[in-house]
Amino acid sequence: MPLRSDRTSPLLFSVALAFLSSTPLRAEVDFARDVRPLLEVHCYQCHGAEKQKSGLRLDVKSAAFRGGSGHAPNIVPGNPEASPLFRFVAGKDPELKMPPKGAGLSSEEVATIEGWIASGAPWPDGIDTAKIEDKRDHWAFEPISSPPVPRPRLAAWVRDDLDAFILRGLEAKSLSPSAEAAPRTWLRRVTFDLTGLPPTPDETRAFLAAVAVEEESAYEAVVDRLLDSPRHGERWAQHWLDVVRYADTHGFEVNTERPHAWPYRDYVIEALNADLPYDQFVREQLAGDALGADAATGFLVTAAALLPGQIGKDDASKRLARQDELSEIVINIGEAFLGLSVGCARCHDHKFDPIRAEDFYSMQAFLSGVRYGDRPIEDPNAAIEVASLREQIETLDRQLAEFAPLSGSGETRGPVNAAWNLDRFAPTSTTKIRFHIESTNNREPCLDELEIYDTTGHNVALPSRGAKVRASGSRTSPGRHELRFLNDGAYGNSRSWMSNEVGKGWVEVEFPEPTTIERVAWGRDRLGKFQDRLALDYRIEIQDSEGEWTVISSSRDRTPLGDSEPAAGDQAFPLPLDSLATTQRAAVAAIREKRTPLFKRLAEHPGARLIYAGVFGTPEPIHLLTRGDPEQPRQEVVPAVMESLGSLSLESGTTDVERRLALGRWISDPRNPLTARVIVNRIWQGHFGIGIVETANDFGRAGAPPSHPELLDWLAHQLVESGWSLKSLHRRIVLSATYRQSNRVDPAAEAIDADVRLLWRFPSRRLEAEAIRDSMIATSGRLNLKMGGRGFDLFRSRGGLSGFPPIESFSAEGLRRMIYAHRVRMEREIVFGAFDCPDAGQSLPRRRQSTTPIQALNLFNSRFTLEESEALARRIEADAGSDPTAQVSRAWHLVYQRPPSPIETREATALTREHGLVTLCRALYNSNEFLFLP
Repeated sequence: MPLRSDRTSPLLFSVALAFLSSTPLRAEVDFARDVRPLLEVHCYQCHGAEKQKSGLRLDVKSAAFRGGSGHAPNIVPGNPEASPLFRFVAGKDPELKMPPKGAGLSSEEVATIEGWIASGAPWPDGIDTAKIEDKRDHWAFEPISSPPVPRPRLAAWVRDDLDAFILRGLEAKSLSPSAEAAPRTWLRRVTFDLTGLPPTPDETRAFLAAVAVEEESAYEAVVDRLLDSPRHGERWAQHWLDVVRYADTHGFEVNTERPHAWPYRDYVIEALNADLPYDQFVREQLAGDALGADAATGFLVTAAALLPGQIGKDDASKRLARQDELSEIVINIGEAFLGLSVGCARCHDHKFDPIRAEDFYSMQAFLSGVRYGDRPIEDPNAAIEVASLREQIETLDRQLAEFAPLSGSGETRGPVNAAWNLDRFAPTSTTKIRFHIESTNNREPCLDELEIYDTTGHNVALPSRGAKVRASGSRTSPGRHELRFLNDGAYGNSRSWMSNEVGKGWVEVEFPEPTTIERVAWGRDRLGKFQDRLALDYRIEIQDSEGEWTVISSSRDRTPLGDSEPAAGDQAFPLPLDSLATTQRAAVAAIREKRTPLFKRLAEHPGARLIYAGVFGTPEPIHLLTRGDPEQPRQEVVPAVMESLGSLSLESGTTDVERRLALGRWISDPRNPLTARVIVNRIWQGHFGIGIVETANDFGRAGAPPSHPELLDWLAHQLVESGWSLKSLHRRIVLSATYRQSNRVDPAAEAIDADVRLLWRFPSRRLEAEAIRDSMIATSGRLNLKMGGRGFDLFRSRGGLSGFPPIESFSAEGLRRMIYAHRVRMEREIVFGAFDCPDAGQSLPRRRQSTTPIQALNLFNSRFTLEESEALARRIEADAGSDPTAQVSRAWHLVYQRPPSPIETREATALTREHGLVTLCRALYNSNEFLFLP
C-alpha cells in the first residue's frame, strides 16, 4: 500500500526511533564536567601546583593556554592539530606521548580533549583550582620611592639622614647604637675602606691633631683627601672587576693569555677616580665606542671564552660557541647592572622572576653584532694622530733603507737578528711573495710579523690593504700563535705565527693587485724577549705572471750566526753600521734621532694600543631557541627589553651601535627600578661587608629581602638626585653615625641580632687578599705606586698548557698593587689566593670569608712574608736606630698606626732582643690587628 503524504508512516517512525536509540546524541563538551577531571587524573601530578615539568602548568587557565618550554602556545582554540596538548595526549609523536608512563588516556578521553579544543576551548573564568602568583608583584620591580626621613627617639645620635633609618630599625627591636669609635680607629677603617691601604704615621698624627681643634671638619677633610686619591679607584675597581669576572686569560683548558685585556681594568680605575656619573659608566661599558670611551667595551667580553682552535670545525659546534658568547654577555649585564639571574631564562621561562625565555633572546638581539677579540681602540682623533706618526716613521724608514745593502749585492749583511731583520732588493712587481724557512736554531720556526714595503714606504702586507696570508701549516695555539697574527701589525711572541713542522715551513702573502715591492722586514720577537725558533736559513720568493717562483733574497749572503746566541735587538731600524762610511753613519744617526722620539710616541700612544673588547659588526638574526639549543630555533626576535620591566623594542634593521646605545639608555634611566638600587647596595656592601640586600647579584624573588627597604630606596633616590655621583654616596656613608660606631660586641644585642644586620655596631671583618698584600708592601716601604698598563706576573707563564709555576720573590713591577697583577683565570695566587680571592670563573658579588689552616701557613712561612718582614725591619732600623725599644715603637706606628702599650713594649722588646727584629715584623704581619678592619 502506497504511503500517504499527509500522514506520518508508522513504519518510518519506527525506523527513525530505532536509529536514534542506537546512536546517542553527543552533548557539548563542558570544561568543568568533562575536561578538568581528565587533567586532574592524568596531568596535575607533573603539571600542577607542586610541579611544572618543562615549565607547563595545567591547573590555571592562563598558564595552560600559554604552554611551556618548546611548546607554546599549548592550546590553540578551534585547532586541535596545532595544539601541543592534544598532540601529546593523542600520541601524535610517540616520543612525546603524555603521560609518559601507564596506559594514558583512552580513545574516548582523547576525543573529549579534541572536541573541547575544536569547539573553541571554552574555559570559564573563576573555576581554576589554583591561582598563579604574579611574578611582577615584588619589591625590586616597583618604582623607586622617596620615603620620608624617620624621626626616631634618639635624634641626637643622627649625623646623616641615613642614620635615622638605621636608628628606627634598632628602636623597633629595642636596640641602641654602639658608642662612637676612637678617631684613630675610624681613620684606619675609612682609609682601608676608601683606598685599600693603611694610613701612614704622619697621616695619623695630622688627623689626631686636627680632631683636637675642630672635630667634624677634620673628619670631612680626611674623607675628601681619600676620595681624591688615585688609590681610591684602585681599591673600588677591584669590587667591580669581581662582579664582571675580569681576567687576563681566556679560561677553559688552554687558558691562553689575553694580552690586551688590561685597558678595561684601567678604564674602571680611571672612571671611579674621576667620579664618572654611574649612569654614564653604564652606558660607556655597553657603547663606549660611540661615546669616546672605547676601552670601556671590554666589559662586554670579560667572561671566559673558547678560542677558534678550541671550537669544533662543524657548524653546529660553531653555533653553540656563538650562543655561549652572547649568553655570557646577557648574563653579565643582568647580574652586574640589574641584579637579576637572567641566565635561568636561556632554556625556559624563569621559575621565579618575570623573565621569559623570549625576553632572554630579545636581550641577546641588542648584542648580536658583538664578538670577542682584539682590535685597535676606536678614537677618531687618536686614529688621525697615530696615522700621522706612522706616516712620518715610514718616511724615515724609507730613507734609512737606502743605506741598507741590497741582498745579493756582495756587500756585508750581518747575521740574523731575533728582533728585526731587513731584506732589501731591487723594486719588483708581483701579486704573491713567499717567505720560506729551511732551518732554525731551535724547534718550529716563529715569525711575529712579516712586513712588506712598496716603493712609497707603505706596508702592503696589512689586511687593511687587502693582503691575504696562507701557510704550509700552523701550530694550533689559539690566541697566541695563529696565522692571522702574521700580518696584524702587532709585535711580540703572543701575536705570532708558528709553523707546525720542526725547523721549516713557509708563509705566503697575496696582494689584491700587482704591487711593486722593495724590502721585507721580519723578526721572531720584536719585543726582544725570545731568541729561539729563529729562522737561520731562509729564502724570499716572488711569483711572476706565469706562476713561476723566483728568489729575490735569502740568508745565503748573510754572516753566519755561529755558536753565539742571536741578538735580542730592539725596535731601532736594523742597519750594519760597521760597514757604512763615516758620512753615511752621520746621516743614519741624524735620521734615527728624528725617528726615535716618533717611535716612542707611537708605542705609548693610546690610539696605537690594542684592546680586548667588543668587536662590532652587522647584527645577526636571533631566534628564540627551544631549551636553549641553537639547533632548535623558533621564531626570530627583535631587540626588546624584559616585558615586565619596560616597553623598549627596536626594529630588526637597527644597527649594532644603535642597539647598544638604546640598551644603555634603558638600563641607566632613573625610572628603571633596579639600576640605582643595585649599585647603592654594592657600595653599602663594600663599607659594611654585607649589603642591605644580602644577595647583591639577585634582587629577584629568589634573592634575600632587604634589611632596610626604605633606606635602600632613599639612598637610590639620593644617588640619582646627586647626578649619579658614587663619591657623594661614599662620603655620606663614611661620615655617618652608623659607620662611626665601635665594633665592640654587646651580648644582649648579639642575642637579638647576631648577624649585625641592623647595624647596632660596626661589623668588623678581615681585609681582602689584595689589601693584605698591598698593606704589607706599603708598611715595608717597598710599594710601587705605578698605575696602569700591562700587569705584572704572579706566575712564570701567562697562559697555556704548561701550568702556572708561581713567582715567590718580587721586585720592581712585582711590588705594584695587586690589582695590576696579570690575573690568570681559575688560578689563584700562591699565598693570597687562599684568602678567598675569586677565580674569575663566575661573577663574585660578595667575598665570603673562610678560615683555613693554609691561610696561616701561607702568611707565616711564605717567601713573600719573609722578604717583606726583612724589608720592614730595614725600614725600622733606618728610622729608629738600633735601640729595640725605639724599634718596637716605630713598628707599632707603621703597622698599627698607634703606640704600643707598656706590656706590648716589654714583651716585643724582649722578643726583638732574643730573636731579632725580623721575627717581630713577621709576627706583626700575622696578627689580627693587622689583618682585620677595626
